[in-house]
Amino acid sequence: MFLLAFSQVIISVDLNIVYVALPDIGKALGFSEQSLQWVVSAYAVSFGGLLLFGGRAVDRLGARRLFMTGLVFYAVSSLVGGLASSQALLIGARLVQGMGGALLFPAVLALIATSFDGQQRTKAFAVWGAAGSLGLALGALLGGVLTDLASWRWVFLVNIPLTLVILIPAPRAVRPDGPANTSGGFDVPAALLATVGVSAIVTGLVTGPDHGWTAALPVTALVLGVILLTAFFVTEAKTRNPLMPLRLLRNRPLVVAMAVLLVFQTALAGAYYVFTTYVQPVLGYTPIQAGLAFLPLTLFSIIGSGQLAPKMMERFGPRITLFVGMIVNGIGIGLTAVVMTTGGSFWALVPGSFVWGVGGGLVFVSVFATAGSGVDAEEQGVAGAMASTAQQVGGAVGLAVLVAVANSTFTGSYADAAPADIVQGLRLAGLIGAGLLVLGGFLALAIKKQPSVTAATAPETAQSEPESQHALG
Repeated sequence: MFLLAFSQVIISVDLNIVYVALPDIGKALGFSEQSLQWVVSAYAVSFGGLLLFGGRAVDRLGARRLFMTGLVFYAVSSLVGGLASSQALLIGARLVQGMGGALLFPAVLALIATSFDGQQRTKAFAVWGAAGSLGLALGALLGGVLTDLASWRWVFLVNIPLTLVILIPAPRAVRPDGPANTSGGFDVPAALLATVGVSAIVTGLVTGPDHGWTAALPVTALVLGVILLTAFFVTEAKTRNPLMPLRLLRNRPLVVAMAVLLVFQTALAGAYYVFTTYVQPVLGYTPIQAGLAFLPLTLFSIIGSGQLAPKMMERFGPRITLFVGMIVNGIGIGLTAVVMTTGGSFWALVPGSFVWGVGGGLVFVSVFATAGSGVDAEEQGVAGAMASTAQQVGGAVGLAVLVAVANSTFTGSYADAAPADIVQGLRLAGLIGAGLLVLGGFLALAIKKQPSVTAATAPETAQSEPESQHALG
């Protein structure tokens, strides 16, 4: 469990550590304000595009094998990213990091889902969720410390010792896989369609604000993505060994979890950008100060995921926990946005950070526990990949749309814009994200009412069989 949790720490660190370093990366390699988001979005493109393939590979080849492979991808790409001397090389390294995440993330979810039962599974997801929150805190703090005291390059190089902490003991600690099941193949045509299709959609979303939504690149990418994903679903309906069995789309908890994750990550990705931009260009924080400003948010998220989420899930079930978490998360981001002023302070951000963090912790644990409900053990990898694909696409949507909103109130760079104009755009983007979260919370109510985890003798009775579902009262 320690190794699985620490793997989630690495995934979260790798996502969040670059935010604080973005201004320095932009200056060093000549990124523009809009193109700089590719340092974040390149990761989302490959992560989201390859998740379905990664999830199916986990089910066919074995979770431990893909767990180890994903960590090696992280280590190698981090070395290249840390030594990058051009925009193209850095973005390429981030693409490979995303590939590592597309293998590692579903492998970790599958190992948790198949290694624990009942209340132990709920507690395992809580530990995993708390580890993710810890990773966000460490990412923001490490990003600030390393950028300030050493160089932005160390936000990538630090991943190498972190992955070795897991890679060295993992062969002995993680249970061995059985024989690889390659008899049905990997549905290569569908894998290519899904990978290129999702990547094209994400590319269109992240280039739209920079090039203009009617420009050739975003329009072509979005149209191509829609065509390829349509072809993907047609192919999956006809093949005998699909990459993503379409019958999983009849699993209501999984589909609802995907919808909630899409909305959740749309708001969260934009909100992180808003927060970072506010404390650095507006308040003038150094990278290390910006990292410390993130600390309350992520520590409160650890409380939400590690302490409150398992208790609420045991008493009320994932449905109510997810609903409450989305509402609370939206309120917290809204509170954070409304206190942003040109003369603001760190302490004004703390109340909103508290509410934001607690709500996010509730969502992160309950939504992935919901996604695996009623899914057979041999398909946990692809189910986790489906949920995370929705999450990654949502992150790209959030960066594309909310960054455009945040930058709509001024022209030129942050250095040239009036602070009041920057704050106006940031506040608007934050409030839009908060509203999306509140509305998205009601999606959780589409999950059928279930008995609490404590009422279940096994995961199947609590999550699989419709006959066992009843109102909480």
